[in-house]
Amino acid sequence: MRHHSVIHTPKLSDYPELAQVWEASVRATHDFLPDSYIEQLRNLVLTRYLDAVMLICTRDPRQRITGFAGVAAGKIEMLFIDPAHRGMGLGRQLLHYAVEHLNAYQLDVNEQNPQALGFYFKQGFEVVGRSEQDGLGQPYPLLHMRLKQLQRQALRG
Repeated sequence: MRHHSVIHTPKLSDYPELAQVWEASVRATHDFLPDSYIEQLRNLVLTRYLDAVMLICTRDPRQRITGFAGVAAGKIEMLFIDPAHRGMGLGRQLLHYAVEHLNAYQLDVNEQNPQALGFYFKQGFEVVGRSEQDGLGQPYPLLHMRLKQLQRQALRG
């Protein structure tokens, strides 16, 4: 990890910046999604999804948001890192915080996003199920993942 970031709780006024980070991250990693669908999802992120989760984020020294995660009911519902800050350990830091402090042991990941899938496998998650469609009923399969029991103990220990 190049640097440790403090975990922050974003405010409502941070939502536009969170949506920008979300869109940049999705465009860098979800090349299977058409632009029209990304636009539809961006609107939902701003108007519904961010309000539905407990948000945590990392910031750079100038206080710009570099990554964020959202957790609800023991599940990581979103984890996105600004493309300029990928590979710096921020995703791992947010994930570990969600596990350790928010008891989030489950998540869904797009099957067509091999980078994210590899990241979650490396962090000790395993596939426990699959859906043919995403949450909006579109043909983007989701893999349902859960943190292995031994990993839970190691991360919390």
